[in-house]
Amino acid sequence: MDQPQSLRMKAPPPQVGPSPKRAGAYLTIAEMAAELGVATHVLRFWETKFPVLQPIKAAGGRRFYNQETAAVAAVIREMLYEQKLTIKGAQAALLRQKPRALAAQAGLNPVALAKEIQSIMDMLVPPSANTGRPL
Repeated sequence: MDQPQSLRMKAPPPQVGPSPKRAGAYLTIAEMAAELGVATHVLRFWETKFPVLQPIKAAGGRRFYNQETAAVAAVIREMLYEQKLTIKGAQAALLRQKPRALAAQAGLNPVALAKEIQSIMDMLVPPSANTGRPL
C-alpha cells in the first residue's frame, strides 16, 4: 500500500569523515561516498563523465577505490563543490593535468608517504630489538 509522501522514510545523508580502515586499504563505494560527503549514485555518475575516475570492479560489479582513484575522486569533488566548476569545466581542467599532478593536488606525495611509513615502522620496531629473525 502506498504511504503518504510525508510518512516515507528517506535514507540518512552520508556521514562525512575518514574511513576507519587502515591507510592504503581499498574503499567500497559506500565508504568512499561517506568520506567525500556525497551519495553513491553521484560517484557512479562521475564515472560516466570523468574517464580518469575508474575504480576497480570486482566480480558482480562491486566498486573498490584504491588510493589513486580516491585521490582523483577527491579532486573532482573539490572542483565541483569548492571551486564551483561545471562538469565540462572540471573535465577540461582534468584533461590539462597529468596523473602525478592530480595525486599531488589531492595530497598524495609518494616520497613523503614512504618516509612517513618508514618512521612509523621505526617506532614499532626499535633497532635494538632487531635480531635478524623475521617477525
